[in-house]
Amino acid sequence: MAIQFSPQEILETIRMVQMENLDIRTITMGISLRDCAHPDLETAGKKAYDKICRLAARLVAAGDEIEREYGIPIVNTRISVTPVALVAEASASDDYTLFAEHLERAAAEVGVNFIGGFSALVHKGTTRGDDALIASIPDALSVTERVCASVNIGTTRAGINMDAVARMGETILETARLTAQRDGIGCAKLVVFCNAVEDNPFMAGAFHGIGEPDCVLNVGVSGPGVVATAIEAEPNADFGELASVIKRTAFKVTRMGELVGRAASAKLGVPFGIVDVSLAPTPAPGDSVGRILQSMGLERVGTHGSTAALALLNDAVKKGGAMASSYVGGLSGAFIPVSEDAVMIDAAACGAITFDKLEAMTAVCSVGLDMIAVPGDTPASTIAAIIADEAAIGMINGKTTAVRVIPAPGKKVGDIVSFGGLLGSAPVIALHRESSEKFIRRGGRIPAPVQGLSN
Repeated sequence: MAIQFSPQEILETIRMVQMENLDIRTITMGISLRDCAHPDLETAGKKAYDKICRLAARLVAAGDEIEREYGIPIVNTRISVTPVALVAEASASDDYTLFAEHLERAAAEVGVNFIGGFSALVHKGTTRGDDALIASIPDALSVTERVCASVNIGTTRAGINMDAVARMGETILETARLTAQRDGIGCAKLVVFCNAVEDNPFMAGAFHGIGEPDCVLNVGVSGPGVVATAIEAEPNADFGELASVIKRTAFKVTRMGELVGRAASAKLGVPFGIVDVSLAPTPAPGDSVGRILQSMGLERVGTHGSTAALALLNDAVKKGGAMASSYVGGLSGAFIPVSEDAVMIDAAACGAITFDKLEAMTAVCSVGLDMIAVPGDTPASTIAAIIADEAAIGMINGKTTAVRVIPAPGKKVGDIVSFGGLLGSAPVIALHRESSEKFIRRGGRIPAPVQGLSN
């Protein structure tokens, strides 16, 4: 059924686009590569290249057409694929960098800026393909520009694979080393998940889940500036009224996202999947989740009350989105990536927000520790312990959590790293100096919590 809009809604949307940074952050095409498996990795890579180029040939053009027809900015068009460990494992190879290079060529050919799915799902253990995939991540991310990687190391049902956690600490450090000339930018394309979702359209963590169709379109919509403006217009509202303001705004934003998703689906002849209504900031002035929290009355994000404010925001966004569409999915909520949010960058630079406070806030946001620069001499065991802490929050609370940290080579606390574009820049944040080495060396699996026994 076509979505109907009133003239007032149309005028509101025009205002949001022109003055409040409302946009479609991404149209992401999910593509299954399960039929590309082959005993020869080169052949498998070529099959993947051919399938991606065939299905996504008009993806960018369709996005451009929709942007012109509806006047709604579409910032990115992207692709997610089946976790490569599941596809490449059919080959005898123990290095999947070649497959990543085929994905890179396909992404360049169709014109998307990122392709996600150089991934493995290892929350209960690894196979030969998983081991090869993880070993290939540093090289793969250092020789490609568009390929994004992710590894799921825990779930509420399975617990946390601490052997994989330890290995990912080492993998992140090696990825930073191989991309040291660009402040370790390879780590900005690598996410470690607990409770990863199969239909996430946002990078760097998107992959095409095994329960998804052969090809699908998922839309990620964003508008932190729209929500901040709505809150700033209600300076005397109590928290119940404030939640209603956010829900109404999220409702409008989600309707626009589904409209674009269904239009793209019709143009490309590909099923519409979900709309992910996530407040994803950018370094642009006003396009900030930190600004939303400060507009609620906090002097600076990171002070006491920040976690409560974020909890209200995340919950209200989900409720508003769920009322607007029957197909809300992905991560849906609020992201707090430090380097991509101008207000968060300022708060980190002046010490108002610390690593520990960010970790506390991830218990109530929609993802986790995101785009945080840490000292380049951070031990692998410390990074692994950070992953374990974040995974524990996700496992116990039954939510998606993630870690995307950048141990910036040669950088110390207070130095600035810069990645450019939507990835932004950020000061290097201090970590605890006490060792977690003996804890991480224990290995094994942290058992699933009792709340995982929900069947």
